[in-house]
Amino acid sequence: MRVQQVVRDARHTGQACPGAGGLADSLRRVDELQSRIELRTGRPGDGRWRRCCDLLETPYLFTRWRADLATWLSARHGVAPARTTASYVASWYLRVPAYVGALLLHHERRVPALRPEELTLRVAAEGRPNPDGVAVLGESFYCLPSDPGSALPEATVVADDRALAAVLRARYTAHAARFVQAYREVSPLGPRALWAAATDALDSCLWWAGLDGGDEGSGVADAALVLESRFAPLTSASTLCTVAATDGHREWTRSRESCCFSYLLPERAECAGCPRVRGDGRCRARKPPLDGFAFP
Repeated sequence: MRVQQVVRDARHTGQACPGAGGLADSLRRVDELQSRIELRTGRPGDGRWRRCCDLLETPYLFTRWRADLATWLSARHGVAPARTTASYVASWYLRVPAYVGALLLHHERRVPALRPEELTLRVAAEGRPNPDGVAVLGESFYCLPSDPGSALPEATVVADDRALAAVLRARYTAHAARFVQAYREVSPLGPRALWAAATDALDSCLWWAGLDGGDEGSGVADAALVLESRFAPLTSASTLCTVAATDGHREWTRSRESCCFSYLLPERAECAGCPRVRGDGRCRARKPPLDGFAFP
């Protein structure tokens, strides 16, 4: 099935209708529809939380994060290649603004500012050191004229769905640009690889928002709306497509733009959908698990 057909067919009838409350009310509603991560508002008191801007302004913190991941990988595989740890941490970080933005666009037709100063993440204290919590500190949001909260002082009204999708793309890309600039200083990944990871994060998270909320098709439609073509420096349009499952039915999947370098671990091969795999084998990525920001 072509993504364009899904865009034409989707009417988002299964999505929650926002109330007259502000962004905090929206976040509480969408949090009930997902189980990947703890989602909250306000500045947490726990010392394990870090604002995204603090990470970007002190890139050494990414080096420490990668070291924690290297310890975890080494305990399980005996090695922790630098490109593998760099790719995992990049993808985990980028999924923070991408998933928050995707959830709110999909379920509430609202888009938060997504500034690094207004997002805080928490890395799991035990086990795999991926983000297990995200807090949104800001109150401003973009919305449609029909939004009951459009008269709130923190609301900025845009004309229609296409304009709102453009806002999400712009706000996310602005955050990702700051990440790419900071992270390339402390990792072996270049700008092209990092922008590919940023593209994967946004496309995947829009898909997940629909899948997690029980309406996978409308998540695919949102991905096609936000990434209807390539918007540089993002590296592609949405790559979501359908393939035949083992029982013959069609299911959604996507091709990756970035490589996670898991194949560098012992007894591991390239993932399904990896950009290293050419031809028809690319669009074979498995459905995403529901256990947080698991990667790959």
